[in-house]
Amino acid sequence: METGSCMLTLISAGIAPGVALLSYFYLKDEYEIEPLSIVLRMFLVGAFFVFPIMFIQYVFHAEGMATSAVTHAFFLSGLLEEFVKWFILYFFIYDHHEFDEPYDGIVYSASVSLGFATLENILYLLANGVEFAMTRALLPVSSHALFAVIMGFYFGKAKFAMKKQRYLFLSFSLPFLLHGTYDFILLTQEKWGYYMVPFMLSLWWFALRKVKQAKGFHNHEGISPAKSQVQ
Repeated sequence: METGSCMLTLISAGIAPGVALLSYFYLKDEYEIEPLSIVLRMFLVGAFFVFPIMFIQYVFHAEGMATSAVTHAFFLSGLLEEFVKWFILYFFIYDHHEFDEPYDGIVYSASVSLGFATLENILYLLANGVEFAMTRALLPVSSHALFAVIMGFYFGKAKFAMKKQRYLFLSFSLPFLLHGTYDFILLTQEKWGYYMVPFMLSLWWFALRKVKQAKGFHNHEGISPAKSQVQ
């Protein structure tokens, strides 16, 4: 009974921050809330891809192909994880009819990324204990959410602006570089907190600014004409 209660506590602690962050960004949509079924589906798709990514990372480590901090941070974490999320968004969401305003990019990107971060968080807590729950919520889960906001913002720009290729490039390259930098700080700095606190504060500021800008794009620059007629 005690083991079952402990397991439930670990899983709840693993799920809570991702669901809270997704709810926050989901409810920020002031014009038309996205269908919950699609948001949850993207959350589950993001969670599903934890296992293939972990397998690829394991193979690289086992074969001795990820020996440097730069390789681990920017290739195995930043490039691999952000590209998979980017590909899911491009393949499943970019041309979807429900993606009909710029802020939707943030909602769907957050759902994919937080699905990934939530399952990753549960697995970590099951292996290492609930005492890491707060740190995990403040750093890995939050950082995945913030990288997703930036990715989703530029997906929204690409969907409705004229210079699509430029914004699609930024939707991948910025999260990749930020994610790589985040991991590089953790891997190389003994007193990483001195660097991580300003990094995370800057990331929060930048991401929330993108949330505000995405909401401000509604009915501007020829965006979402069909929806404009209904508002």
